[in-house]
Amino acid sequence: MKKLVMAAVAASMMLSGAVPASESSTDVDWEEMKCLALNVYYETRSDSLAGQYAVSDVVLNRVASDRYPNTVCEVVHQGKQKPSWKDPSKMVMVRNMCQFSWYCDGKADIPKDEQSWSSAQMVAFSIMIYGKYRGLTEGATHYHAKYVTPSWSKDLYQIGRIGQHIFYRYY
Repeated sequence: MKKLVMAAVAASMMLSGAVPASESSTDVDWEEMKCLALNVYYETRSDSLAGQYAVSDVVLNRVASDRYPNTVCEVVHQGKQKPSWKDPSKMVMVRNMCQFSWYCDGKADIPKDEQSWSSAQMVAFSIMIYGKYRGLTEGATHYHAKYVTPSWSKDLYQIGRIGQHIFYRYY
């Protein structure tokens, strides 16, 4: 238990920038972990711990799938892009057209709730390093909040509900 607590403290310090990742003695990709922690924070900060792990599991299931990008950050940042009106040679995200809505909603992506941010970092660290609750969603690659019904949901197999979200996978 002490080792897990120390690792979590190290993860929190490195994700917040308090300690450079180069000073870590592990082979953890801290940028990937930060992307997952941000997704957990923005998608599930008011959800149960099980819901936070379930959303993390979906991101990792997408990374493992041939249908999606190969890294956590690429999965989290996936969305429709268009040429920038300022510089047409650069691509920018189309507002509200991302896989995870918080990423391209036009708001700053800086966590403000310290307790929720710490929890999100712990979840990201635990699932990425120790595989904690990995497989919780039985291979789900999609989810949505329980109060909406997206058109794509009818084309997928519903796994079930965990916390505030309903989870799906391909047949």
